[in-house]
Amino acid sequence: MSLTSTRPVHIIGGGLAGSEAAWQLARRGVPVVLHEMRPERGTQAHKTDALAELVCSNSFRSDDAQNNAVGVLHAEMRRLGSLIMACADRHQIPAGGALAVDRDGFSAAVTTAIASRPEITLARGEVAGLPPQDWDSVIVATGPLTSPALAEAIRARTDEQALAFFDAIAPIVHFDSIDMEVCWFQSRYDKVGPGGTGADYINCPMDREQYEAFVAALVASDTVPFKDFETEAGANTPYFDGCLPIEVMATRGPETLRHGPMKPMGLTNAHNPAVKPYAVVQLRQDNALGTLYNMVGFQTKARHAEQVRLFRMIPGLEKAEFARLGGLHRNTYLNSPRVLDATLRLKAEPRLRFAGQITGCEGYVESSAMGLMAGLFTAAERLGRDLALPPATTAHGALINHITGGHIETVEAGPRSFQPMNINFGLFPPLEAAPTRDAEGNRLRGTQKTVAKKQVMAARALADLDAWAAQHADAASEAAA
Repeated sequence: MSLTSTRPVHIIGGGLAGSEAAWQLARRGVPVVLHEMRPERGTQAHKTDALAELVCSNSFRSDDAQNNAVGVLHAEMRRLGSLIMACADRHQIPAGGALAVDRDGFSAAVTTAIASRPEITLARGEVAGLPPQDWDSVIVATGPLTSPALAEAIRARTDEQALAFFDAIAPIVHFDSIDMEVCWFQSRYDKVGPGGTGADYINCPMDREQYEAFVAALVASDTVPFKDFETEAGANTPYFDGCLPIEVMATRGPETLRHGPMKPMGLTNAHNPAVKPYAVVQLRQDNALGTLYNMVGFQTKARHAEQVRLFRMIPGLEKAEFARLGGLHRNTYLNSPRVLDATLRLKAEPRLRFAGQITGCEGYVESSAMGLMAGLFTAAERLGRDLALPPATTAHGALINHITGGHIETVEAGPRSFQPMNINFGLFPPLEAAPTRDAEGNRLRGTQKTVAKKQVMAARALADLDAWAAQHADAASEAAA
């Protein structure tokens, strides 16, 4: 198909979702203008002008496609020719059972891939307000840091108050400043993940006295006040529970952290195996060189000087040098069940389709997946083809269902309590019959049932995804370069 035979699709936002959507359209010969406002206008979190910059963690989370819902989503995206997953796989670094990436190498790979497609024109500059009417097909993938002018225009067009939550950034430590005579390498339960060895995390042990002193200091810590643009009059700070600042978690009870990011389970202190740590702080490799490690689960809004003081209380980090300290920024998303249709189009103006975190999904992989689906839906429209929704039994289908309608309805208010969501097996339809016996015929008990149920749901998802892709062969045609 000639590039001139089809009017371009305009994509606003060059993050994970926008880049993935552009890639999927380009693969099908549909011309794209990808609008990215950086570097002309920056955000509170981005540091570069590269596409698909990772501003929080460098982890795409679990890569286990048999037992974990996000691992299933990884596998589905690979089967659908995802650019984001292809670049992540090429730039993976050890992280136990997770898929973590060298953030600079990953972003550079996405930027290069997008630049390699003649179908894609990269336009630098802000789209301030609703797109012009002559842009007859638009994907808005501006993410959680949508520019104020565009956010206000979307809010006015939908007659909805955009919801907001706060997403925190974890600190990054220089490896050579960590005391490895105190800390040790080990993945939880020695689990080996993609590119890993089973010893992919640095573990910092705490005894009970150290832990209790640390929690008390966190609770009393001095935090940065919210900026005017981050506050909502009359409302409590609407944190997203999946990414709570460490000091907020500490206020929820003295044992909260050691049952969360500081849990000691599955870890044995290599320097003192006979003594079980009361709590453990884990650090995960953040770059391919292995010179930087991020503090897992330690998102924070504490002031920078306060962070240095607090985190140097952790055994092994007494002399830690920080490549980046934590921060917090405002994220904005739509009340999607009310304003979007099943293919992510704005009901009030169907030429506008939304993708990524602005739709109310949470996480790098989920955002990319919704960019992928937005690209497929838009390409089908442009090319005059039918494209059925992916089955709700797949990870992609489960996410779309969550975003566009998987919520309790009330007569007066419609969908209730819509919140950002990571992919999880709770979003999948239940099995018609849960497994009761293993392959040898032995009766399953306790956690065995839960594990077996997840495995059956994962297998069902991938089988249904393959069947859907086979019916819509264009959806899985060309592998990402």
